Amino acid sequence: MARAQTAYLNRKDVPARDLLQAAIRQLGFKLALDDSYEPFETKGYLPCTLDGEDAGFDLRFQHVEEGVSSNLASAIGGRDTAMKFRWAGDPREQLAALAVCAALADKFGAIVHEPEGDRLLTLDELLEKARKASDSL
Repeated sequence: MARAQTAYLNRKDVPARDLLQAAIRQLGFKLALDDSYEPFETKGYLPCTLDGEDAGFDLRFQHVEEGVSSNLASAIGGRDTAMKFRWAGDPREQLAALAVCAALADKFGAIVHEPEGDRLLTLDELLEKARKASDSL
């Protein structure tokens, strides 16, 4: 099971907390981001509440490096910001990260990459993975 994903966005499209929270809700997730979420400032564990229970993940913002593979560089185009997500084995943590990545893909033009298997994930695949994580709770 993958425990990391990266969402690639244009810097100007990285959402503030209220916009990201609204996008998460529109997809039907009962996930609340902690007030400490701050674009480009959040470094490390971001607490979240998932359906009333603690959930969260590690989040780091980075400038897209020149060293990405040619296939990945082609897919992300001119996107210059990477939001790197990591989580432990808890399905709540995975679901929280998937919900945020799905919202980023749906509303903010993110391309989501899963390093395990070097795969790009579509919105439908992110939502399916989220459903599976939710079923395991």
